[in-house]
Amino acid sequence: MIVFDLRCEHGHAFEGWFDSADAFDGQSARGLVACPACDSAAITRVPSARVSVRKSQPAVPTPTADVPKTMSAGLPPEVVAKLREVVRSTEDVGNRFPEEARKIHYEEVPHRPIRGVASAEEAQELADEGVEFAPIPPILTRDEH
Repeated sequence: MIVFDLRCEHGHAFEGWFDSADAFDGQSARGLVACPACDSAAITRVPSARVSVRKSQPAVPTPTADVPKTMSAGLPPEVVAKLREVVRSTEDVGNRFPEEARKIHYEEVPHRPIRGVASAEEAQELADEGVEFAPIPPILTRDEH
């Protein structure tokens, strides 16, 4: 199953569960997908923070701002350890994140993986400029020895 974030023509947001992207496209084309708030069938998929994984792979959540600090409770320790390893391979630029992300985006400096801190307002400004980034949950950046 795939979970898609959806939005109707009136701006109502909701999720839909489908067997595949083709199943969503087919059902939508036949008018079978409707907004639960207003019953509109003019539905579009919107960007989602979810990732799909094969059943043989462990489920790894995509980092989002709403992930609780106790996120590791449901994940195997080896998955959390691997995610932390990936995060640690980035340069921590701290509060300079918006500035450094822009420099990389506008090719003022060579590309490199960075992480840091941005306010909600700064994050929105980066998104509005087309700078690609993703929030990471605190569980991946703090030491738990």
